[in-house]
Order: sequence, then C-alpha cells, then structure tokens
Amino acid sequence: MFRRGSGMNTSPNVLLVEDEEIISIVIESILQDRGYRIDVCRNGMHAWEKLQAEPAAYDLVLLDWGLPSLDGIELLRLIKSDRSLAGIPVIIETARSDKNSIQQGLNQGAYYYLTKPFQPEVLLAVVDAALEQHHEQYRMQENLRSAERPLALMQEGRFRFQTLDDARVLATHLARTCPEPERAVQGLQELMVNAVEHGNLGICYAEKGRYVLAGTWAEEIERRLAAPEYSQRFAEVDFRRSRGELSFTISDQGDGFDWTEYMDFSPERAFDIHGRGIAMARHLSFDSLEYLGNGNTVIARFNLCGHSVGLNPVKPAAA
Repeated sequence: MFRRGSGMNTSPNVLLVEDEEIISIVIESILQDRGYRIDVCRNGMHAWEKLQAEPAAYDLVLLDWGLPSLDGIELLRLIKSDRSLAGIPVIIETARSDKNSIQQGLNQGAYYYLTKPFQPEVLLAVVDAALEQHHEQYRMQENLRSAERPLALMQEGRFRFQTLDDARVLATHLARTCPEPERAVQGLQELMVNAVEHGNLGICYAEKGRYVLAGTWAEEIERRLAAPEYSQRFAEVDFRRSRGELSFTISDQGDGFDWTEYMDFSPERAFDIHGRGIAMARHLSFDSLEYLGNGNTVIARFNLCGHSVGLNPVKPAAA
C-alpha cells in the first residue's frame, strides 16, 4: 500500500466524491474491505475545499460526473490545473458512454473511468491500477531526486534488457541524461516495459486486460520469461546526444503492433484498466515520439535547444 504524502507503505487515502448515498455506501464498503481509508464528500465544492486544505492528504480521487454545486468535470479541471494536486490520479464514475463526454474527461486528465453500474472486482481493478501507476511515478521521482546524475555527460550508449525490473532500473538511470529527468522517466519506463511485455513476450492488449483483472499478470510475465520461445529474446535502447537533441531508440524482437491506435487517449479504451502508457509518454514526457515499420522500434526525442519538454500534444509521426 502507498501513501503519497509520506512516501511510506501505509494504506492509501481515497477521496470519494459521490452524492448518491447508496452508491457511496457500496463503494466505501468495497474499498474499506481492501484496506483503503475513505473520506466522502457529497458535493464538488466541498471536495475542492477539502483538497485545497490538505493537498498531500489523498492518493486518489474517485469522482462522480454529476455532482451538485460543482460538477465532476469542472472539479477535475481544477484538480489538474493546480500544481500541488495535478499528480493525484482521478477516476471518473459515469453512466455516460458517448464519445464526446468521454473525450472531454480525457482532455482534462481523467485517464481512468468507471462505468455505472459496476462490478466490485472491476472497481477494485481500476482503483488498484490507478494507484499502482501513481506509486510507480512517485517511486521513480524519489529515486531521481536521491541519486546523482553521472550519466549527464554521456554522449551515446547501447543497453540490452530482458525483464521488467531491468527496464525500470535502466529507465531511471537513462532519465538522468535528460534536462528534466522527473518528466522523462515515466515515458522511458512505459516504452521499455512495453518492449518486454507486448514485444518480446507477445502479450496482446486483450490478454493483458484479462490477466490484470484476474490478478495473474505478474505470474504470466514470469512464466513467459522462462518459456523456451521467449527466454532468449532481448530488447535494446540506443542513446544518442547531439547538439540539439537527445534521442532514445527502443527496439524489441517481437512481431510489432498497430501503434497508431495508442498514440492518443481514446474514448473507446477509456473504461479499460490499462492501455494509457504510450499516450501518456507521448503527451507528457517527450518532444516527439516516432514509431518505425511494424511498431517494434520507437524513437523518443528531447529538444535541447533552449526548450523544455512541453505538455502540449504533438502530431503523430508517420511510420
């Protein structure tokens, strides 16, 4: 379990913003049984006041779309525009399934959705996924802040990796070559983990969803890493520094995939419990992201010409 404010392994605090009492009681009971600590607000304005008063108190916000006094989408916009709150994952509860509504939430930073009515196991899977992603981001940034940056002078290098642990450790170190390592590390890790999971181990999008929902994802990764057809595969990352940019070329030995579907946050996948990594990397970590050929090679670039890595979307690069 993870607490954002303390950085310690304690029970996460969840702010539940829900005006329907029966739904609130059901959600609170399910999450408390898992060990989460829950604060409940009945309207958006009360929740906003609570978040402003204690910006480090919550690890996750579970937010109903339709709320009195301040609706869910407006509260989401306020959270994501406040620097002290923007990193908190927000899950939107909604009965709306039209693309325009979902896209509106995605544009404001709601990368996790929960559709009403929901099953308890789906609620737990979505909450766990959001908290795990948040935990990983926090952990990576803590590692970057506490470590020296000896790679900052490196001009080029090639690295080979096979496991998810290899990918995460290597991403943390390579991020130190970048002018904004805290922003770079998440994107590098997403792309390198994808090279192992979906590239070398051949796990497709639908399969991962089933394994995550069943709680067998880690076991399946270990099984495939040991299987003869996958055990000799490796991925590589090539690092290059030129006068104007840094580039990371990440390649795997898999069959590739249709990367064009994953470059943006998609309303069609908004209710899935995974599948946001490439879009988050593209929009939040890099100045450009380009997939080559069948998708088993990707180039991430950082502009060094007096320009900080921005949060504005970039156009998809042609294959």
